Order: sequence, then structure tokens, then C-alpha cells
Amino acid sequence: MRQLFRGSNLHVQALTFDLLVAYCADSLCFFVVFGEPVPIEVNCALGLDAWKRWSGGLLTIKQLMVRFLKYGFHASFPCVVCSHSRECLLRQKVLVQSPQPFERATVNHSTKEPASTLKPPSKPLVNRISKIFFNCLAALTLGYVLLLIPESHPPFPKGAGKRPFVWNLNAFWSSLEQQFNQNRTAGCSGLETQLSAALSENNRLLELIATKPLGPADPLFTSLETNLFNLAPLAAACPARLHDYIELVTRTRAEVKRQSQSWDSNAPSTRDRIYRLLFGSRLALEEVMLQAPANLDMPPAILGTNEPSQTPALKIFGVTVHSGDILVSRGGAPTSALIARGNDYPGNFSHVALLHIDDKTAQASLIESHIESGVGVSSLEKYLEDKKLRIMVLRLRSNLPELLQDPMLPHRVATAALQSAKGTHIPYDFAMDCRDHASQFCSEVVSAAYEEAGIRLWQGSTFISSPTVTAWLGSVGVRHFETQEPADLEYDPQVTVVAEWRDRSTLLKAHIDDAVTDVMLQQASPGEPLDYQLLLLPPSRLAKAYSFVLNLFGKPGPVPEGMSATTALRVKKYRSSHDAIAARVLSLSDKFRQTQGYTPPYWKLIELTRQATAQTGKRS
Repeated sequence: MRQLFRGSNLHVQALTFDLLVAYCADSLCFFVVFGEPVPIEVNCALGLDAWKRWSGGLLTIKQLMVRFLKYGFHASFPCVVCSHSRECLLRQKVLVQSPQPFERATVNHSTKEPASTLKPPSKPLVNRISKIFFNCLAALTLGYVLLLIPESHPPFPKGAGKRPFVWNLNAFWSSLEQQFNQNRTAGCSGLETQLSAALSENNRLLELIATKPLGPADPLFTSLETNLFNLAPLAAACPARLHDYIELVTRTRAEVKRQSQSWDSNAPSTRDRIYRLLFGSRLALEEVMLQAPANLDMPPAILGTNEPSQTPALKIFGVTVHSGDILVSRGGAPTSALIARGNDYPGNFSHVALLHIDDKTAQASLIESHIESGVGVSSLEKYLEDKKLRIMVLRLRSNLPELLQDPMLPHRVATAALQSAKGTHIPYDFAMDCRDHASQFCSEVVSAAYEEAGIRLWQGSTFISSPTVTAWLGSVGVRHFETQEPADLEYDPQVTVVAEWRDRSTLLKAHIDDAVTDVMLQQASPGEPLDYQLLLLPPSRLAKAYSFVLNLFGKPGPVPEGMSATTALRVKKYRSSHDAIAARVLSLSDKFRQTQGYTPPYWKLIELTRQATAQTGKRS
């Protein structure tokens, strides 16, 4: 509302507005009023000299805001006035306190001073409460703005500078899918001769490989790899021969690991060969398993090499495990998929734990490091409670010189690690520095324990070279990109694969999580860190402060020890984005299975993920 008044005398009584701002130029004044109805009385007839005496001179915008905050909304509030030059001044107070009308004030024009002074009644309680409320609101707003300031971080370190592995076999994968569909039409009876011949050929190649030491570039390995992939569409179309295919893959892995004992673990030719045969054969086997009918009898654990051991033992799911064994697993969280896939040789595992079995009570304990609490000890039951999509048991070779000298060495290593975890708090190592054991990530728990006994695990180091992966992991605290990741321990020639558990009901989820992670990495801008919601930074920082207090008393908080508030938000948003896409891929996968009659293979999941990503982006 705007009211205009002319003349040098001005008396306004009982205007029903909360806030009044007056602008004056010469003898013309007008008032702009805002807010809730409140009776006020205004004396607005002072001269410029009186204004200056009251206000101390012209006011800057900053000074004006200071007075604004000082007087609040419902106190004797100053009236803002402009002179001929439009400079802002502070003048006679506008009284906004009493619902009762005040008596008129008169002005002495000769002196241009007010003839009487208005005396407002005492402040009502509601006004004091309102003032406190708005002042608290202003303080909270200021605090929120301060907490909203992003943290500075040093430039992310460069990656390992190696060559990430790429299959480059898209056409070959598509041809395998076409062969599978043709084989389904032919039926198992029509494939028997061809399937038996293919199995015999692969067994013949393995017998040749076993006769003498071979280098990683030997063409026999290339033939073995090609035949394993070509055999998969036949085995998938004839589930009755699935066990024969499992046996072939298991035998292939054992022979490749035996041959690799004399290879240079960090040579590119070695890494490529081992990865193609061990990871590739697992991928082929799981594609066959996913096509098997639900009523097919298939054991959850596939046995590998029964490596002898003299340490205390017990049976888990029909598999005998020993103290000092290493359990490598894959969690069900999106970050687990990123750990598994985020290195130069994308794998299937994201977590490592060291098994200890008490020689008197036969009680099993797992020494492991968790992001939330650092290094700790879990019972076997608690370990299995955490969602596991797969578990693999690794055991040191019994013919290692250290074990020949002391067969109980793995048990002694596990016992020392158990005592250390119980007696000392070791925080989680977000930097993934496998050389400094003051803080430890999961792989480092195992490598540090065996390092004390003179055994250096992960002879083939993990390299992280992709600019996208480096930026993503760097934004959540990783600073070392030549390190030790769970998936790469399988390729170490010092360990043998004893068994691997897979839950068929969650096997497809593992593949979907991998496909979503791969596509998210492909579609991201190289070198850009994980994003986060800036507006959630203040509450996240408060949660971090609360977590810090809990950590002082040895308790985990909502933000893990060693993780910043910003990192927590990055992880939260990544999980949310990954879950949204994965849910859409699962839905598309179900439709694919209904229309096509079979479970989409991994390369088809990649296509479905790209489709789901586009759809999720449009919805958001």
C-alpha cells in the first residue's frame, strides 16, 4: 500500500501495519507498509538537521542493516528516509508496540523538533517472544550459510599410469548369444555329440598344458580360452551337462595358477593371461548357471583345490576351512560393486577377511576392517549376516618355503591378528595406503598380518589408471592407486582357490550391479569427482560432529571415522543413483526374460543399463 501526504506537519494515528518505510523528498512524503496488521503511531515531521543529530549522519546500507537487526521487527523501529539526494538516513522511531491508539504528537515548525514525545507502553510478551524467535532464526540462517561453504581439497593424485584391460569382443559376445538361441531350438539331444566333442577337446588341451612349463603367451592358452567360451552356449542349452562344464572351469583355474607360479606377476602379458582365463572362465560359467532351470540340483559351493593344511579346521556349508584361510567376498552395496570393478582388471570381489579357528574351542572368528568401525573381530554368524553375493576361500600353498618350515604359520598369523584387533583400535584406511599399517583397509588386514611372517601377498599389485575411476575414488579419500584390492588376490600364485559359494538367487543381482557400475563409469566425464547435494552439507557436518563425539567413546557414528561430511554425501548420492538405475535394469531384465525366454547375458545387461540410465535421467 502507498499513502501520500503533503505538508510539513504530519500526524498518522493507528495505521494497522507491522513495518513502515517512509521516503521523503522536500515536502512530499509517502509511506510503504508491509506485514501483519498492528496499530502504530508515527511522528514524521523532523527536519534534516534533527535526523542527522538522531542518527549521527548518513547511514550506509551495512549500518542500516545493523540497526535493523538491533531493533528487530516489533521494537521501536526506525523509519527509513531519503533526502533530496536520495541518501538513506535513519530518523524518528516508528512505534509499533501497542494495539491501543496513541495520542497525537505535535510538531514545532519553528524549531522543527517534536513538541511532545511519544511514550510507548511496555513491550507485550508476544513481541519479546517474536523478537527472540526472529533473532534465533537469523542466527540459524547465518550458521547454515557458514556450514554451507564447501571444503577445499588438494588436487586428486594421478592414477597408476598403466593400461586398463579391455576385452574388445562385443561382436564375439553377440555371436555366442546367437549360438545359444540356435542351440535352444535344437535341444539337448541334438547337441550331445557336439558338446561331448568340445569337452574332450578342452580336456585334451589341459593335458597338454600340464605336461611342461609354459609361458603366458603360449598359444595353447589362447585355444583353451576360445574353446571355453564356445562351449558355454552348448552347456547353457543343455543344463544336464552343467556339472561337466563346472569341472572343466575348475580344472582350468587350477592348471593356470600352477603354471603362473613361474611367471612375473606384474608383467602385462601375465596379468592379461591370468585375467582372461580365471575371470573369463568364471564369467562364462555364471552365464551358463543363470540359464539353468530353477529346479536343477546345483550345490551352492563349487570345490576347487583341496590344499592340505595342518592348522585347526571346521566345516562351513560342507567345506573344510582352516585357521589362516582368507575369505574373499562380494557385498551387496553399490560401493561394493565400485570396489570390485574399479581397477585396471575389473573383478568380482570387494572384501577380504582373515579366518581364525581356536584350537581348543573350534570357535571361528573373522578379522576384518569395516568403513564404519575400522579393524575388528566378527563371529562367523555375524560375518554371514552381512549381505554376501559370493564368497571364495583362498589358502596359502602348502609347499611354500615358509610353510614347509612351519606348517602352523597361518594359524600363528591369524592368532596374532586376532589379538591385535582386540587390543588396539586401528581405524579404516580410506587412502588405501597398503604400506602404512597405522590404519588399514580390508585387504591390508590380511597382507599386514602375513607380512609379519615374511610372506608378501598380492604379488600382482592392483593398478587404478582410468581418469574416471581415479577421480571417483579420489573424491572419497583414496590417495594410492597402486595398492591391493580384493579381486586381485585370486591371481596371486602363492594362494590356491579352495571353494567358492554362489547364491543363484542373488547371482543376477551381482551381474546387474556390475553392469550398472560399468555403464556409470563409461558415461561419466573423465576426471570429474563424484557429485553430492550441497544443500545437505550443513546437516551432514552436524552429523560428523556428533560422530566425532561418539568416536571419542569408542562408538561408531552416522559418519564413519576418517570420512568427511562431504565424502559421506558423495557416497550417499552415488548409492542412490546406482540403486535407481539397478532397479530399472532389474525390471527390464524381467521383461526380457518373459519375452525372450532366457536370462539376459552380461553384454545384454550393459545394453539394458544404458536404456535404464536414459530413462532414469528423463524421470529425474
